[in-house]
Amino acid sequence: MRITTFLFVGTMMLAGCDDNRYFEKNTDFKEAYWLNQDKPSFDFEVPDTLERYNLYITLRNESNYPNSNLYFTYYLLNEKGEELKRDLVSKFLFDKKTGEPLGKSGLGDIYDHQFLLFDKYSFPAPGKYSIRYEQFMRADTLPGILSVGLRIEKAGDQ
Repeated sequence: MRITTFLFVGTMMLAGCDDNRYFEKNTDFKEAYWLNQDKPSFDFEVPDTLERYNLYITLRNESNYPNSNLYFTYYLLNEKGEELKRDLVSKFLFDKKTGEPLGKSGLGDIYDHQFLLFDKYSFPAPGKYSIRYEQFMRADTLPGILSVGLRIEKAGDQ
């Protein structure tokens, strides 16, 4: 019990020391699969159009995910619900040749991924925005996908 508490507190402290993070939120799939009808959406506010941001999709999967890659579409919407950007993206979760899982593993067969969607993006106006994801695989149910999320970092002078 002490070790678990120590690891949890240590992880939270490290996560809290991230100076570049502007926004981060995840949606967990409680049954450990992403249904085609599940379309996670993340709302955030942008106060300054002069600031540039890096936007990432975050993804957590188990090693039993049955495919090597994941197709998904993202939609960036303004506060009026107007679509500003949309793209169909394919990202590999496993090495194409060896089949070994990619990403960072901290808990056995669970892997975390962070894929860049926008690099040094400037929003057109201050206000509320949202990003929505839809999985575009041939199967309606994707077993082994535990969560999907959005991370926004201030790009600064990188």
